[in-house]
Amino acid sequence: MGALALSHTAWLAAALAAAGACTGILAGLFGVGGGTVIVPVLYEVFQLYGVPDDVMMPLCVGTSLAVIVPTSISSFIGHYRKGAVDVGVLRAWAIPIVVGVLFGIVAASVAKPVVFKSVFIIVCLFLAIRLLAGKDAWQLGNGLPGTATMTGYGLVIGSSASLMGIGGGLVANVVLSLYRFPIHAAIATASGVGLFVSIPSTIGYVVAGWNHPDLPPWSLGFVSVIGFALLTPLSLLTVRYGVALAHQMPKRQMEVALSLYLILISLRFVASL
Repeated sequence: MGALALSHTAWLAAALAAAGACTGILAGLFGVGGGTVIVPVLYEVFQLYGVPDDVMMPLCVGTSLAVIVPTSISSFIGHYRKGAVDVGVLRAWAIPIVVGVLFGIVAASVAKPVVFKSVFIIVCLFLAIRLLAGKDAWQLGNGLPGTATMTGYGLVIGSSASLMGIGGGLVANVVLSLYRFPIHAAIATASGVGLFVSIPSTIGYVVAGWNHPDLPPWSLGFVSVIGFALLTPLSLLTVRYGVALAHQMPKRQMEVALSLYLILISLRFVASL
């Protein structure tokens, strides 16, 4: 029994370490938080260790968002130093995203995530097809929309991200790309979105799960301290390589790479419906 437990523990550490490394690369390369990698890995790990179903997904989502906090900070700083971040877009989105995050946390406790997942799948597949086809004409406009529309996008980014445990960078990339925003600038700016999403979301999931009777040991509300400790170091170590790679790749390579990533993420959510 002891050997089995040791084997499970080794598998846990290896899986979480690998997920952390992938998270850092994705955060730097595409400006995303990496929750699409973290959440499914955590789900399998928590299931293996017998975490009750009623806290499984909230714990996965909350832990993922906690890991995204330092990863997003590191990714944003890297892109900002290269002068690629559009601060004006982040200012326009700051308050709407935070409000959307709060809505998402409330919605997660009363609504099924299938609606959010379905919308996410449709939008991601649309962008992936557009990028692969190289059809720049598939746009919603030649410049960013007005304040009301940008506010609406911010609300959608915040609510969907906090509900699914992602940093919001993917949805931000979708929006910016559809308005002829240069892909390198879109990825760099999207890296800042993770800050607006992950920090309030993490606090919200800690508060929402505080003193829940079914939580496993070493949990702060719906955030696993052990999961956070195993995932974060490698994600911070590898994020710089993702940032460097993003600024070295030509526009077309970035489009193909991002589209393939979006397809994989969409299939992941299709499987979870």
